[in-house]
This record gives sequence, structure tokens and C-alpha cells, in this order.
Amino acid sequence: MRIKKIYDVVVIGAGSAGYAAARTAANEGASVLVVEGGEHIGGLCILRGCMPTKALIESSYRLHEIKRAREFGIKVQKPQPLPVVIQKRRALLIDDFACYRRNQLTKTRMFHFLRGLASFRDTHCITIQLLDSKTTTTVHFRKCIIATGSVVTPTGIEGIERIGCWTSDDAIFTTRIPTSLTVLGGGAVAVELAQHFARLGSKVTILQRSQQLLSNFDSDLAAVLHQAFEREGIRVITGCQVTSARKFGSKKAIQFIHNGKSYQITSQEVLFARGRRPATAALNCAAAGVELVNEAVHVGPDMRTTNPDVFAVGDVNGLMEVVHVAIQQGEIAARNAVRGTNETWDNRLKTQVVFTDPNIATVGLSEKECKANAIKYLKATYPFSDHGKAMIRGFRLGHVKILACPKDGKILGGAVAGPDGGELIHELVVAMAASFNVKQFATIPHYHPTLSEIWTYPAEEILKKISK
Repeated sequence: MRIKKIYDVVVIGAGSAGYAAARTAANEGASVLVVEGGEHIGGLCILRGCMPTKALIESSYRLHEIKRAREFGIKVQKPQPLPVVIQKRRALLIDDFACYRRNQLTKTRMFHFLRGLASFRDTHCITIQLLDSKTTTTVHFRKCIIATGSVVTPTGIEGIERIGCWTSDDAIFTTRIPTSLTVLGGGAVAVELAQHFARLGSKVTILQRSQQLLSNFDSDLAAVLHQAFEREGIRVITGCQVTSARKFGSKKAIQFIHNGKSYQITSQEVLFARGRRPATAALNCAAAGVELVNEAVHVGPDMRTTNPDVFAVGDVNGLMEVVHVAIQQGEIAARNAVRGTNETWDNRLKTQVVFTDPNIATVGLSEKECKANAIKYLKATYPFSDHGKAMIRGFRLGHVKILACPKDGKILGGAVAGPDGGELIHELVVAMAASFNVKQFATIPHYHPTLSEIWTYPAEEILKKISK
């Protein structure tokens, strides 16, 4: 492959956002170069995020359900996890996904693909340190799209590097099941992995700085998850400040402050899972006139940075760390870059799913957001404990929730804390995409008995409130 000296569009990063941007720009007729500097090709979602974690969680979920067999009239021998086999299954699945993405990037004629570390030289030029030859080359661009993703957040805790704690990357690849595990953090990654290891046999404690798990979610959803964890023997301590870490014999000790008092907890392993930060350190964004805010590339709704010829999409812009959003942003940035348009990202349908059991899933506005922005809303909920299909399946914890405009009943948002929430939320996503109000939504026929018919109850309740 012969590298050109100038491209219409240069994409830095070949994860989900970067690939979507490159594909879209190439389909628009632009000459495109994609530069990927990661150790492996595939992006966070495939290699160390969505897919490997969900593969692991599926195994621990199956184990948990098998242990409930007697509740359904089935006798089984005591099931045991096989961590090496679990990891082999994870590796086989991820290798397949990653191979497909590698082929999309390396065997296409749509764009050029280069393995190297890119940094800005000036407003329309990058320097690339080639990974194979250790040499550098310079490429000019008319437009550039940054899609470098994110990296694990530094711990910032005294002594924690010395004790050798796990990151989420370590937890994904380990074949060990620690007898005890302390999880630092209460976000999506933290709670998913905490429940995974607890179900495999670890005694798990979660230490969370905020007053609830999943601090960005509504409190009623977090409360359901907290209750579920306590039922499974997962200890949850919220509103605490971790101060330091040290070795304690053969174990690892975490010191923290809770309600003004100092405590120490020891465990065989510690998982630091306080999230990720945008991967911008090596880009030299200042040379390109690209402004950073708290390490994230500052963008407008059209994905343009403070340099109008440079865009940023996906985790690197800090707007929302969700893969389908990253893909949408990549496509929008590419069209704007090639066409010179000002298409914007519509976050009205922003959707989030936490793949714990029960699932926590949301779409649109939350109650927190409505209150913060003085948006009036009507709310209705309905519990799974009073829903026939959920009871048949042995699920009695959680609820669904709908938020709607008091004037016309237009659906503003909704949430699920319960079984198959990641699937159920999409019924509300479709309704909101079609701009349905609660009356239209309530009249959609639902087969009985199904989990999805639970949505009709809160919709009908809000409809009654509007009709009064």
C-alpha cells in the first residue's frame, strides 16, 4: 500500500466509532486513511469491553440459574464453575468478532489502513510513528476525525499500585476466582464484574464513593440493584472515601472512611473499576488547535472541535460511552466532514443498559435530568412482582417506569430494573423514535403472557392522569 501525502479524511483510531467514520466517509467518495496504534485491532467494545464482559456474565448467569433449579422442580448435582473453560469460550467468541473487524479494516479497498501512533503536527497535519518499522511519516489532511477511545482511569489512591490491584482488563482475562474480592467503584463495569465474580464463588464487597450504585441513574433503579446484590450476599458500602491501600499478610487491605469513621477491609484481590478517561494524552491536540476539557476533546453537537476541520467521536469526546452512540457520532462526523454540513447528534433517544441481573436499562430523559432542567413530567411505574410472566419465570424484583409530558402525553423517557431489561427497553425506544404519546403506546396489542406487556400498565396509568 502506498501512503498518500494528503487525504480528504484521516481517521485516528479504528474502533467502532473510527470504523463507522471511515466507512461512511469512503462511501461519500472521500480518500480516507485510518491510523490505529493499539496493540490489537478491534477497539474497546470487541476486545476489552462490551463483548468479552457479556460473554463472561453469561456463564455466571447460567450457573446462578442452575442453582435455582429446585425452585422449578428440578434436582441437579452441585454445579461448579470451570474458569479455564469460561475463558476459552470468551476467547473463541472474541477472536471471531475481532477477526471480522480486522478483515473489515485490512482487506478493504474503501480506504487505506495503517498501524501506527498518530499525533498532530499542526492544524492539518499528523505525524505517524509506524509500529512495524519504528520509522515516522507525515500525512496532511483536509479533515480529521479523532476516534481514539478511552483508557483505564488512574487510581489516585495511595499505595494501590504497590499491592497490585486488578483493572477491568485484568478481570476480563483472569482464570482465577479469588476467595474474596473488593471492588472499588459502582458504575456499570464495577457492578457487572462484582456480580460475575460473586456468582462464581467470590465473597464480594463494593466500595462506592457516591451515595448509591450507578450514581448517574435514578435512585429507584439503583435501589433495586442494591437490594438484588444484598440478596446474593454482595456487601455494598456507599458514600465512602477510599484513602489508601497496603499489603496485609497474604491479602490486600483497603482503608476507607464511612460516616466519619475509618475502616479497613481485607481481601485476596482488589478490582479498581472506577471507569475510563478519554485517550488524548499522546495526540498533541494543542498543535491542532483542538481544545480539551477534563482530558476529553470538546465538541459541538455536530462533532466539530475547536478546529472546524477536526472532529471527535466516541469515548474520546466524553459525551456518552456507549458503542451505538459512538457509531452514530462517527457517521455524523464523516458526513459533515465530506459534505461540509452541520448534521447534529440527537440525544433524545440515548439508551443505556447495565447487564447485571436484574438488568438496568434507560432511554431518553431520567427523573434526575427532568428535575435538573425544570422539565415537568408525569411518572408511572409497575412492579414485576405483580406481573404474571415475570412471576412464572421466578422474577419478582424491580419495575418499569415511563415519564411523559403532562400536556400531551408525549413519552419523554423510561426505564427498566428487572428481567431482560436490555431487551424490554427497546419497545420504548421504538415508541419514542416514532414520537408516540402514551395513548398510542397503550393501545399497541401485546401477547399474553409476555414480559413486554408490562409496559401497558404504566402507560394506562399516565393516560388516566392526563384525562382527568
